[in-house]
Amino acid sequence: MARIKGGLNAKKKHNRVLKLAKGYRGARSNQYRVAKQSVMRALTTAYAGRKERKRQFRQLWIARINAAARLNGLSYSKMIYGLKVANIDINRKMLAEMAVNDAEGFKQLAEIAKSKIA
Repeated sequence: MARIKGGLNAKKKHNRVLKLAKGYRGARSNQYRVAKQSVMRALTTAYAGRKERKRQFRQLWIARINAAARLNGLSYSKMIYGLKVANIDINRKMLAEMAVNDAEGFKQLAEIAKSKIA
């Protein structure tokens, strides 16, 4: 049986990594060994960043809801509790959107929440 050399596959693997490392400075974009390390770290950080973004958006929505709720005489936790007691099922993203763009609608929700916890 004839021997098969692995040069083509190695070249493909190297090119795949170097393509991902395009734009990196110095040896990171040219040398396979250094580029591989940089790309592995970059992909790990990118994965973590996608998870972090979700946390940051939730934090932003809560801050916006809290600010708008306080303008209507409620704290964030009382607002959320009041809506829960009133069986109003609305997520934080939509509440934050209402707080910014539909102050009148948010005020009505705040009044409902107030009446339910009082």
